[in-house]
Amino acid sequence: MDQDPKKTMRSQAWFGRQDKMGFYYRSFLKNSGIPHDQFDGRPVIGICNTWSELTPCNAHFRTIAEHVRYGVLDAGGFPLEFPVSSLGEVTMRPTAMLFRNLASMDVEEAIRAHPLDGVVLLMGCDKTTPALLMGAASADLPAIGVSGGPQLRGVYRGEIIGSGTNIISMSEQLRAGEITLEEFHEAEAGMNRSAGSCMTMGTASTMASMVEALGLGLPGNAAIPAADARRNLLARMSGRRIVELARQDVKPSDILTRQAFENAIRTLAAIGGSTNAVVHLLALAGRVGIDLTLDDFDRLGRDIHCLVDLMPSGRFLMEDFYYAGGLPAVLRALGERGLLHKDAMTVNGQTLWENVGEAPCWNREVITPFEAPFKPESGMAILTGNLAPDGAVIKPSAASPELMRHTGRAVVFESVEEMHHAVDDEDLDIDASCVMVLKNCGPKGYPGMAEVGNMPLPAKLLRQGVRDMIRISDARMSGTAYGTVVLHVAPEATAGGPLALVRNGDMITLDVPARSLHLHVDDAELAARRAAWTPPEPHATRGYARLYIDHVLQADRGADFDFLVGRSGSPVPRDNH
Repeated sequence: MDQDPKKTMRSQAWFGRQDKMGFYYRSFLKNSGIPHDQFDGRPVIGICNTWSELTPCNAHFRTIAEHVRYGVLDAGGFPLEFPVSSLGEVTMRPTAMLFRNLASMDVEEAIRAHPLDGVVLLMGCDKTTPALLMGAASADLPAIGVSGGPQLRGVYRGEIIGSGTNIISMSEQLRAGEITLEEFHEAEAGMNRSAGSCMTMGTASTMASMVEALGLGLPGNAAIPAADARRNLLARMSGRRIVELARQDVKPSDILTRQAFENAIRTLAAIGGSTNAVVHLLALAGRVGIDLTLDDFDRLGRDIHCLVDLMPSGRFLMEDFYYAGGLPAVLRALGERGLLHKDAMTVNGQTLWENVGEAPCWNREVITPFEAPFKPESGMAILTGNLAPDGAVIKPSAASPELMRHTGRAVVFESVEEMHHAVDDEDLDIDASCVMVLKNCGPKGYPGMAEVGNMPLPAKLLRQGVRDMIRISDARMSGTAYGTVVLHVAPEATAGGPLALVRNGDMITLDVPARSLHLHVDDAELAARRAAWTPPEPHATRGYARLYIDHVLQADRGADFDFLVGRSGSPVPRDNH
């Protein structure tokens, strides 16, 4: 990976021509005041920006883009910013996940079509991160990820509150009559008080951590708060570094090795990360031809301790995590116990271990020692059984220990609409020992596999003091959520998976230590139910939603499109006369 100063940049197929088309390409860009020497063969760097006022987590990206631009210019590159689809989890309906694959296509085709030698990926709100990673991996030009960073701590009446996590807990307090609507509104104003993404270890922070653990971002990417000047510094240094990556032709396929994904899986377990990362890592691996499966998550993460005491699993927030040492401190703890591939390369030109081998930890309450972990052996658990033949996911660090082995009566909701209509019905036949089951909310069934798996508990049980129950679905849940929630059941109900056949009153056993999810209905009865089952009508007959339904893979394969899986190779520009 030594620098080759004689390497011809891909962009020269546009800007290096001394003919009609060269005139055309250079002339139109000169309308911005770009001097002629910018076209002299220096690396052209795209700044791929997901800024949008409809994506509040990414609202500061214009500033971050400027700092990336400074860095590119520092290193002798030619920066050109371009927009791509911005996926705002807090504003998009039916779910931002429906559009992750579409955004990844936008990113890939924008990179392929334009005169770029490298790209800096600006990502924050949780689906923008996997979308940009997937698109850049498929395009396979030199790339580096820059996350927007988490918000500052939320504060309400002197208490620390976390985005998402306390939204869920306080909404249930409101439904139980424990707080007033005025108090609810007061908390809203104090929760999200700076730029940035959720400051809990939700999906945004988890995926920013995955960028760093995979080696696609500079050290510190995961946790520097959005409001901290060091986030802008990281952006500038990333701008400098991408110029060198372009000159050296270091591509995502050089970084995203099998070893890198195994490091990411173990890191996911150690930080108590979001279950959504499982789906996103599977999809990303598929784009670069790595055969990653759910079994890998269980095999590699089963014995990993959760070292980070952060909401939703614990007490602290991402700001505290950064001050305590951030992800480098966690990676060092894993590496010292032989749980990392230390020689995995990263975008700064050093191995992962060279980056983190001396990383300090400044607060052992926030980042606990491996020998005295926050929660032992609580990595992501993959369940199988006759209810989930192709797997399901549960996050033990966010679950109730007493429910990790439990048998209960199923209370079934055929759709999310039915669940919302029935859950607060005082006549609903349910008690705390029951198992709530939600169907038809998977990749095809919603469509988009929305974050509805963390079903609200019935109001009458909340008033009795119940705060957790087993919930099972083919949906996802927010990375900021908590509870004993089984997700991503595959195959999904809409595709004819066994979940479609569950009826009220069936007994279900969850046994997390045994990695089992079992429906107590014999094969003959299940066969009879299947013969009587008819699939629900599709939610769309045209447009992108129809494309999604027709081509999305199941959760155990990352919910990517079938036609996007596999290596595409770096783009070679076609001549244009």
